Amino acid sequence: MGRKDASTIKLPVDQYRKQIGKQDYKKTKPILRATKLKAEAKKTAIGIKEVGLVLAAILALLLAFYAFFYLRLSTDVDPDLEPDED
Repeated sequence: MGRKDASTIKLPVDQYRKQIGKQDYKKTKPILRATKLKAEAKKTAIGIKEVGLVLAAILALLLAFYAFFYLRLSTDVDPDLEPDED
């Protein structure tokens, strides 16, 4: 008889845990969904560092082209022209 009575009685701690679990489930379902969406958006979003690196790479490429053409054209002197002798 002792075993039969002991199995039907729930401990107050178990009841308390069950109530907390129900409350957490109720309020975390929409909050959890919103948190997941924020995390996914953060993972897929382009960060400031990536944008800065891309802009720096484009700027470096443009400067390299400019320097190449500047040096190429500035050192090209026509041999047909004679320097003025004043």
